[in-house]
Amino acid sequence: MNLDQFAAVISGRLIVSCQAGPDHPLRDTPTIARMAESAVLGGACAIRCGGVGGLDDVRAVAEAVSVPVIGLTKRGRTGVFITPTVDDALAVLEAGATVVATDGTRRTRPDGAPLNRTIDAVHTAGGLVMADVSTEAEGIAAAEAGADLIATTLSGYTPDSPGRPGPDLALVAALAAALPSELIVAEGRYHEPAHVRAARDAGATAVVVGTAITDPAWITSTFAAAV
Repeated sequence: MNLDQFAAVISGRLIVSCQAGPDHPLRDTPTIARMAESAVLGGACAIRCGGVGGLDDVRAVAEAVSVPVIGLTKRGRTGVFITPTVDDALAVLEAGATVVATDGTRRTRPDGAPLNRTIDAVHTAGGLVMADVSTEAEGIAAAEAGADLIATTLSGYTPDSPGRPGPDLALVAALAAALPSELIVAEGRYHEPAHVRAARDAGATAVVVGTAITDPAWITSTFAAAV
């Protein structure tokens, strides 16, 4: 799938992130695959997956659904840990992902390679790259390095980006204004349908929602708090 085809699939639509942490009751690859199938039934245009489940989750989801898969791996929980090396990126692509999600910040990567080396390697292998960033400057630099999509995934999770309770709509708007020809994906703390609409109004091409759809523990706690 080329960039134009992928853009046509996701524009104005919802991407669902299907992941579960190491201690979560749903941390099971077949469960993640069924979660992805359920999300597609509900209208998800693509699935983001991998994370702790790594390549096994990417393979299982790619086999289970007919929509594109945005794949990733995670190493550790600090620094550059989202698909941090060139080899990781190529392995995600080989596992069946259409798009490889990778840290798009300016921080030093574990293999010492610059971001553009990962992007070039994925492009050479026939894939697309989503750069997860935390600031406008990082998004612009990632676009200049050749990333196909710029996502706000890391807003609030790096030293250059203060934490916040809700989605970073200001970053979405800034990236959309600075990079009008790029695909801008809003991700990070989108917990209500109104947040999704606001992201689209701010200029996002598509919006990724994870926890609020795929984590029954979080959903239950939200309702329980209202009782």
